[in-house]
Amino acid sequence: MVTTVAGMAAGGDAIKYLAMIGNFLPRQCGLATFTTDVYQAMQDRFPDVRVDVYAMDDHPGRYDYPAAVVGAIPQHDLSAYLTTARTIEASGAQAIWVQHEYGIYGGPAGEHLLALLDRTTLPVIVTLHTVLEKPNADERRVLEGLLRRAAKVVVMAERGRDILRRVYGANPRQIAMIPHGVPDRAFTDPETLKPRMGWEGRDVVLTFGLLAPNKGIETIIEALPTIAERHPNLLYVVLGATHPNLVAHEGEAYRERLKALAAELGVGDNVAFVDGFVEHGELIDYLQAADIYATPYLNPAQITSGTLSYAVGVGKAVISTPYVHATEILADGHGVLVDFKDVAAFAREIDRLLSSARDRTRLAQRAYDRGRTMIWPRLAEATLHETEVAVAARPRRLAKPLAGVKALQPNFAAVERMSDATGMLQHSIYSVPDRRHGYCIDDNARALMLMSAMDDLDPVERDKWTTIYASFVQYAWNPDERRFRNFMNFDRTWCEDVGSEDSNGRAIWALGVTARDGKDPKHRDWARAMFDATASLGLDLGSLRAQSFAMLGAAAMLEASPGHELARSILERFPDDQIALLAAARRPEWEWFEIVLAYDNARLPQALIVAGQALGRQDLIDCGLETLGWIVAKQTSPEGRFRAVGTESFHRPYADPLQFDQQPLEAQATVDACIAAYRATDDLRWKTEAERAYGWYLGQNDLDLPLASPLDGGCFDGLMPTGLNRNQGAESILALQLASCAISGLSKSVQGVAGTSRVVA
Repeated sequence: MVTTVAGMAAGGDAIKYLAMIGNFLPRQCGLATFTTDVYQAMQDRFPDVRVDVYAMDDHPGRYDYPAAVVGAIPQHDLSAYLTTARTIEASGAQAIWVQHEYGIYGGPAGEHLLALLDRTTLPVIVTLHTVLEKPNADERRVLEGLLRRAAKVVVMAERGRDILRRVYGANPRQIAMIPHGVPDRAFTDPETLKPRMGWEGRDVVLTFGLLAPNKGIETIIEALPTIAERHPNLLYVVLGATHPNLVAHEGEAYRERLKALAAELGVGDNVAFVDGFVEHGELIDYLQAADIYATPYLNPAQITSGTLSYAVGVGKAVISTPYVHATEILADGHGVLVDFKDVAAFAREIDRLLSSARDRTRLAQRAYDRGRTMIWPRLAEATLHETEVAVAARPRRLAKPLAGVKALQPNFAAVERMSDATGMLQHSIYSVPDRRHGYCIDDNARALMLMSAMDDLDPVERDKWTTIYASFVQYAWNPDERRFRNFMNFDRTWCEDVGSEDSNGRAIWALGVTARDGKDPKHRDWARAMFDATASLGLDLGSLRAQSFAMLGAAAMLEASPGHELARSILERFPDDQIALLAAARRPEWEWFEIVLAYDNARLPQALIVAGQALGRQDLIDCGLETLGWIVAKQTSPEGRFRAVGTESFHRPYADPLQFDQQPLEAQATVDACIAAYRATDDLRWKTEAERAYGWYLGQNDLDLPLASPLDGGCFDGLMPTGLNRNQGAESILALQLASCAISGLSKSVQGVAGTSRVVA
């Protein structure tokens, strides 16, 4: 017994606040009953511990939840899971306790739950109500995801521990076995309670649970004629409503078939069906009034049965088939086991116990003694102890002073790893390219710009890869549609005829930068020709970010070819419209072009600053600086670190950004924009902001985790609540390398050294 739980965790602080996820009454199912019982047990045993319940909801709006339920999660609404994650994260809860059962969470095998857990930083304790020995692919994937995320996994039978280790490779230290809780009731003679049920003078065998074919009720009904010959006063009580899924499929046809079977066998008067979902207290009364509890279940793999636990807890003589939970809880003479569908064995054992009050009472007393170790307070104590261990083991972050940033040396190795003779592949699994997703012009345009930015790249290698990335951009051009394609399969077939506006804008950007910064005349000449042939599409772009990308490319082209009319036309086409959008969206607390935040935000002010310089318009520079200052403030954590606008922040009207998932693209955009601001103003504030954003790659972020891999130039795909997304896709690698080139160039320009990289413009 745990006596110091909720006093001191090994790390120092007591557990005072938990978030619990699962079904909850008045939803009618066994898991709802369990979650409600365990919540009440926690409140009774540890009244100072706050427990917020988030109820899984299969019929939103149907249930009148009690005050314990602070939020309901519609089962199939993924956005509700993400909202709940944010709510829990902000609530002050110290850990999340999940009641897991297949079928109550949305997505294949309930994978929506993983989306919720992966967006919180809190330790997770998962109580598994089912552990499948032969899972399908989705079931395995979800359970393995839970094992990766959970600090502790609780099973209710030793067989569950064995399966987790043998089938799923779980860490034994991660698993705790805590028996199903049972009520703390006095041992009672059934005869004292039978009058309340109308069972006077009857020998009562009880089965309880949602009625369904897998419960094996037919086995006992078929045994009744033999038993009734010796015990004519026998009453077999089948207690429980029909399972809702079965009702939805066939109504009460199954219950009627069971009644017909009893009538056919001549034992209709020996069977009573109590159709209804009984409340907890009433269920215990039924159990205590019965002489024998029977579980003729048909599934040998069933690891948890709440009703069996309750029967043992109140001291019933139990006869059961040997499913996993029954073999463990009834071991060593605490109950009687008979084989599945063995009608004769059920008849024999029920007859034996009804014929001997002494044997029946002894067996009931042994069950009751075992039940004392399983009462709800013991479960509450054991679970809170495991929670304290998990919280105490959680690494504690120490605030680190912000230090100066030293740029990593640009490194082409990871870019080359992700590239082949066609171009740069989009995605990876960890550091290994994932060819299933092929290529896109977005990444190849960025890679083309990198070839102009890396000063120390071997000339032969630069020529080879510049040509490959340029060739991809060139082949992406669809002259019939006068647009660039974006996505290409690994077999070099295009996925569409016209790519997104953003991808078209990035292609123009890459052409302008290559025309200005390409190291070889042949590549500069090619880029100018391609720009002239394609960039007029930029005049028709409607997306703000696509417009900004095209403006950045046009500004670069105007530097490469002063007086370039098409480039000037692109630069003059959009700024006034964007300033008008800013005026329309502006609020006292909101200084932005849209009423929402999205990706690549800093590119919008960067493009205005660059356009203002190219066109000699100070109003554009001022607007760019003002909005850049606003977005930089939004991307600053309370500790002063750069905090990239997370993907879950996108498209939330007039809402402050959320913390995760942070991606490398946002840091690179901010680095480039701040460098553009510094060059336009010589204000050292912008140099500091650029370095702060770059420091995000090196570990100056919310989790103190570096995303950059200095040895090979790799970069992880994002900062999640639980750590790093350890894949290294093209976008992330290129973001780091382009940012490294930009910061290196900034340092050289500040020191007055020639050779500054100009890719940011």
